[in-house]
Amino acid sequence: MKTILIIEDNMDVRENTAEILELANYKVLQAENGKLGVEIAQQVKPDLIICDIMMPVLDGYGVIHLLNKNPETASIPFIFLTAKSERMDFRKGMEMGADDYISKPFDDIELLKAVESRLKKSEFLRAEFSKNVEGLNKFFDEVQKIDDLKKLSTDRRIKVYKKKENIFGEGSSPIYLYFLSKGKVKTYRSHEYGKELITTLYKEGDFFGYTALLEEQPYSETAEALEDSEVCLIPKEDFFSLMYGNVHVMKTFVKMLSDNIIEKETQLVNLAYSTVRKRVAEALILLQKRYNTSKDKNFTISISREDLANIVGTATESLIRTLSDFKDEKMVEIKGSNITIIAPDKLKKLRA
Repeated sequence: MKTILIIEDNMDVRENTAEILELANYKVLQAENGKLGVEIAQQVKPDLIICDIMMPVLDGYGVIHLLNKNPETASIPFIFLTAKSERMDFRKGMEMGADDYISKPFDDIELLKAVESRLKKSEFLRAEFSKNVEGLNKFFDEVQKIDDLKKLSTDRRIKVYKKKENIFGEGSSPIYLYFLSKGKVKTYRSHEYGKELITTLYKEGDFFGYTALLEEQPYSETAEALEDSEVCLIPKEDFFSLMYGNVHVMKTFVKMLSDNIIEKETQLVNLAYSTVRKRVAEALILLQKRYNTSKDKNFTISISREDLANIVGTATESLIRTLSDFKDEKMVEIKGSNITIIAPDKLKKLRA
């Protein structure tokens, strides 16, 4: 049973609204002013809030402002109650993050339709979408049911990139958001002396290329396929619609985008402060974490020594010497381009 909180100082309106909702099998909580309503919302975390604008103690604007400051209540669907003479008040409320409004007086059908619509959208925003093409398409299909995002395109073609083929180049202008549906991709920056630093490794289910879109600047790095890969190209117009078309969709979309941010920050800190041995160990554990899809105890990856050195941020010769040491210390096995991690716990302790 869904719980709805009604914040309304007019007792008749509050109780009549509660009666309609209870008949529709909702659990209803009531608050006669904004201050009490905020307290109840923070304690109970209702599924939806219906709130009057003009109230004593704390008005509707104050209510939504305080709820939006709290991460635990910011995503609760919020419907304003407003008199028809308060159109400017309604616009201000929507700008502050309200999801909908109902003009007083209203009938039971109008109320129930608004509530049902907002609850359905809330369920979508809380849903988890699998990190594959099917999950991506499901996300877009659900988003397109929202009024202000119906114009999203269906042009999300899959492009195959061969191993070592560039997906985009440093200095080029961004036109797509990229979603890796199959394979592995690296992004790297080139040093003025021709050296490369790998900035991020991407696995299936990762988005990439969005920083340049947000900054509206040319790419500051190059993206290259580490193996034959399939990439979904999402037009930048759709990216901006998802980011700016609906605040709640934006929050869900940002969560999907930001899986590897902490990982990237950790890599940069290690480059600045760790020894080569620790950085190599960290890089191997990073590769295992991102690309180990099997349940086998030992993880094997085929990667060029140059690429691995670029992840670590060291010379290829130094990397080869360190890998040889790790092999002698029974932490890895090496066969051609394949590196097998046989003692991950030792590597983790070494990187600490």
